[in-house]
Amino acid sequence: MEPAEISRLIKAGLEASIVKVESDDNTHYSALIVAVEFDGKRLLARHQMVYKSLGTLVGNEIHALSITALTPDEWREKSSGAPSLG
Repeated sequence: MEPAEISRLIKAGLEASIVKVESDDNTHYSALIVAVEFDGKRLLARHQMVYKSLGTLVGNEIHALSITALTPDEWREKSSGAPSLG
């Protein structure tokens, strides 16, 4: 399965402002998803939302999926390049 198809499915299931899916072998994927729907949700709930958008493909055509699921505010903070404290 092509990363572009997975991106399309995630975008159809979530109102994400950013969806970027990459794969070297079209079996193992990494996804960056930035969506306002993630606001106030724990990490597990965010992942469940992504899995729901992909349905039965996870575990079948999509053997492994590494997810980075961020809110727009988290994405801005992460991509600002500000040095971390500590």
